[in-house]
Amino acid sequence: MEPLELRRAVEAGRATVSDLGLQVDDVVVIHNSDRVVLRLVPCDVLVRVAPSGQLADAEFEVEVAHRLAGVDAPVAELDPRVAPRVHVRDAFAISLWTYYEPVGPEVAPADYADVFMRHHAALRRIDLDAPHFTDRVAVAMKAVNDREQSPELSDSDRRFLSETLGDLSAAISADQAGDQLLHGEPHPGNVLNTRRGPLFVDLATCCRGPIEFDLAHAPEEVVKHYAGADHDLTHRCRALNWGLFSAWRWRRDDQMPDRAHWRVEGLNRLRTALDRCGPA
Repeated sequence: MEPLELRRAVEAGRATVSDLGLQVDDVVVIHNSDRVVLRLVPCDVLVRVAPSGQLADAEFEVEVAHRLAGVDAPVAELDPRVAPRVHVRDAFAISLWTYYEPVGPEVAPADYADVFMRHHAALRRIDLDAPHFTDRVAVAMKAVNDREQSPELSDSDRRFLSETLGDLSAAISADQAGDQLLHGEPHPGNVLNTRRGPLFVDLATCCRGPIEFDLAHAPEEVVKHYAGADHDLTHRCRALNWGLFSAWRWRRDDQMPDRAHWRVEGLNRLRTALDRCGPA
């Protein structure tokens, strides 16, 4: 968020938490992108503040977290001191979460795979209406094929990206018998190493698909420790993820820092990932 919007978001988060009866003396900005993550002290609550246009996503994330808490999933939990809901204030959607102090180094590959398996098992125990991963691909393809949304994408790269997204999506979704609920974007930045063990965060990306779609977001060493994973399918999913990443970067309104670099790098990594894919 830009500085002015960030100040408004911080104040909206502070005021909401104070009105709920929790003491707030200071606010620490932990992450700032299209939405802001704040740590409020001394009440020690983690607050996610997003523009109200993301209200549906915020409400979906809270619902996912609420359902998963009931099956002991390895995920960050909502703050137990307040009702599990999204608050709207000053055009922002605000949700309150438990704050976990990070501990130790990055999660080891074997531990990452173990928390993956436990999370996928928990996701199989809940009933939730979630989109299929192909819905995400359809949105990306629409952005790629619409010159108004991606005006700086060259004709050759537009054709390459559109065809690749379509082909990979069709190949990966050809057999949906093993599809289940997934995290959706369980990359290392969305796994916290805490005193409780590794926990997944950012649950708004929950979708349906093969477990390999999730595994493709993790380092390759992790996949080797996940029993039963289809490595060829994981390679195709990894390529698809780079295709999705590239599609988002070429959108006119994308706000990722160093976007010019990642536009080129994303396409390069997509081509490299495609070279590793086995036959569909």
